[in-house]
Parts: sequence; structure tokens; C-alpha cells
Amino acid sequence: MKRKVLIDTDTASDDAVALIMALRSPLVEVVAITVVAGNVPVEQGVSNALYTAELCGSDVPVYRGAEKPLQRELEPATWFHGLDGLGDHGYAPARRNAEATHAVDAIVAAAMQHPGLEVITLGPLTNLALALQREPAIVARISRCVVMGGAACCEGNVTPAAEFNIWVDPEAARAVFLSGLPIQMVGWELSRHDAVLDAADIAGLLALGTLLAEFAIACNSTGAVAYEKQTGEHGISLPDPIAMAVLLQPELVLESSEHFVEIETASKLTRGMTVVDRLNVSDDARNELVWSEVRSRAKKARICWKLDVAGWKKALLAALS
Repeated sequence: MKRKVLIDTDTASDDAVALIMALRSPLVEVVAITVVAGNVPVEQGVSNALYTAELCGSDVPVYRGAEKPLQRELEPATWFHGLDGLGDHGYAPARRNAEATHAVDAIVAAAMQHPGLEVITLGPLTNLALALQREPAIVARISRCVVMGGAACCEGNVTPAAEFNIWVDPEAARAVFLSGLPIQMVGWELSRHDAVLDAADIAGLLALGTLLAEFAIACNSTGAVAYEKQTGEHGISLPDPIAMAVLLQPELVLESSEHFVEIETASKLTRGMTVVDRLNVSDDARNELVWSEVRSRAKKARICWKLDVAGWKKALLAALS
């Protein structure tokens, strides 16, 4: 029996590739795609999700969600993904529309209908935080929550301290990490260095000659330019597809461990920082006051430290073939 999965996304270029991987996988059934404002405004994200599903020949329901973070104005990443989130290539709108139901209601309904539901978040955590607020009982219905977000050990990709998805809505991220959900955190750093699609990887994918492979490379064209400017690394970095690969094939994580995680919401300098208690010292007397809420409410998150890079690229190739 296929595992039931719900995808929450702020659909831009790497999100679209992650959607393709899930929608084409024989391992899972995607029961819903919920869209949140993040990389692009929510209406554009909905349009991109519908377009990607149509490319895959899927009629999975797509739901429109939160238009802005819980307490802040939206600061999108169009500088990275293009104004339309897909590299500004002028893709035509999909033929169908989003469902009338709000994404928050769809998340609650899916969790209650499918005990053991797996959830993967590819954008800011606003929708999921609102769903948990509306119906806390869904925590017990969700068996695994893969969060593409954070930087567990290193610099962020939007500020020196923070990764974009957490930075956009740190209050939502903190609510989710405090909720007791069984979180598996796939940080931005796993998509760097050897995990980046280099020239040979890109040529290999294009040589497949499939519409999906061509779309995956083309829609990430502005992202590749922005990534090189940001990091000095040449190629296409795909954090969301890597998180999806981890959801689909957990064995691709070669090293992981469980730790409490706190999210910084107050500091201007470190807003959105994922503070991972890697040495498990949060119960020391000097840390007890600051970490008391996390220790009393949250479960330790499973932090992914090392990825099977060859396995990840093989999974991508299979999805786009």
C-alpha cells in the first residue's frame, strides 16, 4: 500500500521539481498539495502547483493557503526564482483551478482522514502552524513531518544566520517545532557542494529528452544564476527536491541525530535561526530557563547531517525520465 503524503509548498522552481518527484513516485500517494505564500505570493504559488501537476498528468487537489506570515508582511524570494517563481519563461496557466476549501482546512481534513499521514513542508510553515492551532489533535495523526528548512550547522541562505523558509515566518516555524510533531529537519546545507547539479548532471538530465527534465532545468535557470552569485558555487542547488528524496527514500540520509531545536523570533540579527542543541546541553542549569518551553512541549527533531549524494541524484534522474 502506498504511503499517504501531503505536500505544503510555496511553489517556485525547486518546489516544482520536488512536486514532480512525489507525483511520479510509485512509493507514495499525494493526497493534497497545499500552497502558502513564501517564494512567491500565494496566488502565483497556486498557479505554479497546478501547472506542475498538469505536467505530471495528475489531478491531485491543490488548495490555496495563507497569504502572509502569522505576524509579518511577506518578503518573497523573486530575486532568486524570478517574478513568476519559475524563471520567468512564460509558462501558460493550467487548465484547472484550485479547490474552494482553504489549505488549513485541507491539512486538518487530510490528517483526520489518513492516520499515519506523512507531511512535507517546502516553504514557510504558516499553513501548518494555523492547522495545528485549529486542531491540535492532528499531531497524533501525523507519523512524520519532513521540514525543508533551517541551517543546522552553518550560514543561512537569506541572512548569515537563517534559511529562507524559517526566516520568512519564524513565529510559525517556532509553533510547529513546539507542537510535538515528529519532525525530520532537512537543512539548506544538504543541497550545497557535491549535492549541487553540476554541468555533467545537467547535461545528463537534458539528454533524457523528456518534457519534465527540460522543465526542471529551465525553471531553475534564474536560481542557478542567483545561487552562484550568493555562494560562488556553479550549478543548480535543489533543497526542496532533496527534502522530497529524503521523504521518499529515508535511507538516503546517511547520518542523523535527534536534538531539541529552538527558533529565534525576536532578534533582528538572527531572526529565523534554527538553534540546534547538538551537544544536548539544554538541560544544564545555565540553559534551563531559556530552553524550558522547548523541553516541556516539543519532541526532539531528527536532524539530517549527511546525504547520500549519488543516491539523491539517481532518484532525481528516475523521476525525470
